[in-house]
Parts: sequence; C-alpha cells; structure tokens
Amino acid sequence: MRSEYRIGAITVTRVTEQCGPGFLPDFLYPDWDPAVLQEAGAAMLPDGLDPASGKLISSIHTWVVRTPHHTILIDTCAGNHKHRPALPRLHQLDLPFLDRLAEAGVRPETVDFVLCTHLHADHCGWNTRLIDGRWVPTFPNAKYVFSQAEYDHWSAPARGEGHAAGVFEDSVLPVIATNQAQVIDGAGVIVDGLAFHPTPGHSPGHVTVTLEDKDHLGLFSGDVMHQPVQVVRPKWNSRFCEDPAAARASRRWLLEQAAEHDATVFTAHFAQSSAGFVTRRGDRFSWRFSD
Repeated sequence: MRSEYRIGAITVTRVTEQCGPGFLPDFLYPDWDPAVLQEAGAAMLPDGLDPASGKLISSIHTWVVRTPHHTILIDTCAGNHKHRPALPRLHQLDLPFLDRLAEAGVRPETVDFVLCTHLHADHCGWNTRLIDGRWVPTFPNAKYVFSQAEYDHWSAPARGEGHAAGVFEDSVLPVIATNQAQVIDGAGVIVDGLAFHPTPGHSPGHVTVTLEDKDHLGLFSGDVMHQPVQVVRPKWNSRFCEDPAAARASRRWLLEQAAEHDATVFTAHFAQSSAGFVTRRGDRFSWRFSD
C-alpha cells in the first residue's frame, strides 16, 4: 500500500507504529448506528472493521514531512516502555518504530521539528525514550512544537489522571527540560509552509497542521476524526472529545476546507492508506482513500 505522497515539492511519508483492532464501535461513538457502515461503503468495509472482534481497525503512525530544508515529524505515536495501564493497547510496548523510521531514511538526529497535534498518549509517546532509567528526547536536535492551550491544559496537576496519567511527565517535560519545546499561541506559521490552525474540542488545544506548497494543500487532522464514519456523520463525536460543540465545529471546518480546496487529508488513525480526499454534495460529505 502506498505510503508516500506529495504536496507540491514536499514529500509526506507514513511510518506506522501499529495497526489493528482498536475500540468497539459503540464504545468509541456514543451515537453509533451500524447503518453508517453501508453509507460509508469502501471507506469502512471490509478493511475498517475486524470481523473476529467486531472492533474498528485503527492505525497509529507518524507522518514524516520532508522539505528541501527540513525533516519534520507530525505526531509520534505511543512510544515504547510507557506505563499506560488504563490504555492496554499502549501499555509497555516494545515495537521497532525507530527501525521503521530508519527504513524510511530518518535517523533521530536528523529530525528538525516534531509537531504535536495534541498531547494524548498515542500522539506524543515517541517524543521521548527510556535510556538508563531516564526519559530523554528521542530526537536530540529537534524543536518540539505544540499549542499553548494544550500545554496549559495538560500541565495542570489535576489533569494527569486516568488515560492521561504520566503522559505529560514522561513525554513532554523531558523536552521542556532540554529547552527543545516551542509553544505556539493560537494559529501560527512554523516552517516551510507548515502552520498550526486551532481545532479544539477533542482536546482544548488540539490543532490541525496545514501544509501549503505550490497551490497544493495538505491537512494533518489529528483526532478531529478517528474513523471515516465521521465524514459521513460529522456530528458524531468520540467519547474522548472534551468539548462536544467545539469538536463538531472543528470537524465541520476541516471537512469544508478539504472539500473546497481538494486537499489531501492525512489522518491520524484511519486504516488503509490513512490519507485521502473529502468530497461534498450539498450538505453531505464522503471520503475516498488515496491509493
């Protein structure tokens, strides 16, 4: 399956940490209606649902963006050896993610920027790795960029509970301690056509990363959507969305931008190629995976 794409002269490559059954549909989506599977068509069936468990297939990956000047990672998956008992799929992993990055031509020391759409456990885990009992930045020469609102939210002591337990301490604080963090307040251009656009709702400081080059647009959607069913049913939120109204508004913005500008949408969890296109007919949207 294709894993490399172009936005103008810039290449985008998916490097997968893991892909497989995630959540049961009616757990992830409180409004779940099985009829949506037929409405979504090839976007969901047969490759989006595990027949043995009935669970939705979910990918966890990073997007490697190579410009003529920089190597950039967008989101860094779950990470190895992280203590995540509330999230069994992410708990105490030992996966060859860095080997897969190397196969894609990326060594940790060559990464210039790490952009985090938000600071949930499956999006910032490889920010750090465990060496001699200490969490240290995985990418020693990189600037790690996240939004001010996201930082403010998760740095509050009361936030580190449940599925968020330990994430800020083991995956964010170490890059702050080495002065590698860059915090963006609101929207902001970062480098080489990449910018943050606030899309709050799933988390308070969630951002979509936009990429523009030669009149081409890419949208790195993070958790604005978890599955293609949310293209068909954009009012559906996952049970992990903290502000339901804001999450719906952010999703609507993303779908409208993608359809209007024929943008390539690089998702964080969709299966198959994880990248694709949104089309609009009236007030309804549909999803087509990129080959």
